Amino acid sequence: MKSRAAVADPALVIAVARSWIGTPYHDQASLRGVGCDCLGLARGVWREVVGDEPFPIPPYSRDWGETGPREVLAEGARQMMPEITPTEAGPGALILFRMGRSTAPTRAIAKHVGILTGPDRFIHAYERLGVVEQTLTPAWARKIAFAFLFPRD
Repeated sequence: MKSRAAVADPALVIAVARSWIGTPYHDQASLRGVGCDCLGLARGVWREVVGDEPFPIPPYSRDWGETGPREVLAEGARQMMPEITPTEAGPGALILFRMGRSTAPTRAIAKHVGILTGPDRFIHAYERLGVVEQTLTPAWARKIAFAFLFPRD
């Protein structure tokens, strides 16, 4: 993981993410203008801002309500990106959302990602809508579980 001093310019991250707006939703894809899901959007931004992806992404479930003992998405992000608290996240940060409810004995895991573009806006790929920029409503903000910064190449 790179030091905090070596983070990508947030304006660059946002500009690249905005260039993906309008890309149709396609599960497990990552091609701007052709198709992507939320992780595919983050992977595409990574490739344009940082460079080659450091490891292949294994197939994953589309189930946003998935439960489990491990935060697989967050663990993967920690291998490549500096982690910050969700309250520290500002424009250009990658945010991970926990979409499902946690009830004992199961726990919902973070399964959705977006990129902050402002204090109350974010870009993400959403089924049926594709890549969109929208308001980070209080309902969305409550679901943020993790935040990370893109490293500089």
